Amino acid sequence: MKQDKGMVVFGVQEGSIAHELGLSKGDIILSINGVVPKDIIELSFIVQDENINIAVKKAPVMQKDGSFLPGEVELFEIEKDEEADLGIDFEYAVFDGIKPCLNKCIFCFVDQQPKGLRESLYVKDDDWRTSYLQGTYITGTNLKEEDWQRIEALHLSPLYVSIHTTNPDLRVKMLNNKRASEILSILDRFKKAGIEIHGQIVLCPEINDGEELKRTLNDLKKYKKILKSLAVVPVGVSKYREGELLKPLTKENANNVIDLLDEFNLCQKRHIAMASDEIFLTAKRQIPNKKYYGDFVQIEDGVGAIRLFEDSFYKCKKKLKKSLKNKKRVTFLTGAIAAGMFNKFKEEINVKNLEIEVMEIKNEFFGDKISVAGLIVGRDILNAIKGKYFEHIILPSVMLKDGTDEFLDSIRVADIEKELKKNNKNAVIHINRDCYNFEEILTILNEE
Repeated sequence: MKQDKGMVVFGVQEGSIAHELGLSKGDIILSINGVVPKDIIELSFIVQDENINIAVKKAPVMQKDGSFLPGEVELFEIEKDEEADLGIDFEYAVFDGIKPCLNKCIFCFVDQQPKGLRESLYVKDDDWRTSYLQGTYITGTNLKEEDWQRIEALHLSPLYVSIHTTNPDLRVKMLNNKRASEILSILDRFKKAGIEIHGQIVLCPEINDGEELKRTLNDLKKYKKILKSLAVVPVGVSKYREGELLKPLTKENANNVIDLLDEFNLCQKRHIAMASDEIFLTAKRQIPNKKYYGDFVQIEDGVGAIRLFEDSFYKCKKKLKKSLKNKKRVTFLTGAIAAGMFNKFKEEINVKNLEIEVMEIKNEFFGDKISVAGLIVGRDILNAIKGKYFEHIILPSVMLKDGTDEFLDSIRVADIEKELKKNNKNAVIHINRDCYNFEEILTILNEE
């Protein structure tokens, strides 16, 4: 069924103006005050008017025979307070299409995926608008003058920037784009405009580490006024990667990175640069205390997740029951990175009649070099649990597409549950929605 151009309504907030108008999921906003906004940013300015005219094409209506009756176009005239929001949720932050990535990065994980996954997984997002709205990283290689003017005029800050290296020639090599050499000019313009940034370095051993990392950190010292944080994360290499094989992070590499970042922070007299959890684990060092991570602004990049979760565990541990009336067995499914943490929890949970099991899922789909839970697919879980007996399984929501019960390979939680029930019809799957908080898990463990 062909979809009209416009803004597709994903949800309507209860009691909002949109709710009173009778708008619903699937309706299409064709224009507001005669304008078709390019994105949420432009929309937020348009809807500030007290008088608004909205053109809406209602969602198609399915008939008894399964055919669809096209929705009608309706016009609404609204008078509202200037601050009042319409109460419409949209699935995407931009309406005119994502500004695509023009690079061919040597470490790009999108290019390391097999065919046949969800279409959205192959989208290369290098859009400054989603960077501002959702915290996605941009390289700056596709910024046009009109983009710069809009960023500067609206003072859209902070933005998330993939730096990787400040060596122009090396950045060109890493991103396979001549415009990648402009990184210092890009940072200079952000500095002049007062646009704050959160930086990212994907560390590729023997390419942008060692002396090159020293050079990058030294160059970044002049941007201390706008550089609010810097995350260093190791490159992920799947078995589908073609071409020259990137070297894995070693214990020596990892320790060197942590030391360099500590020196940088000491020089800056404030904590900006942070190594990811994976780097600390590879270095065989303890995860730092929460002061190291500040406001945990880079947690979505795997920086500080273990510290936040461990702190939550020790807070919740005091609330665990001493004993359960009936025997209960709970299994944590996780990846290699978090398995050590969960085994540590297992040793410290002492509840009578409660048996804890930690099952590390090997990543056969992407390869054994991928160890994060967020890249575990459904079929690997199915293979791991096949023929085994389980009672309660806890899955972290990072394994699922946001707001759904679907894994990267389109297998659903219901498929996992179906397999479990072959050996125990009473088996239950619990999804830990807040992966940085132990509260949900505490409730599951305490349930009789």
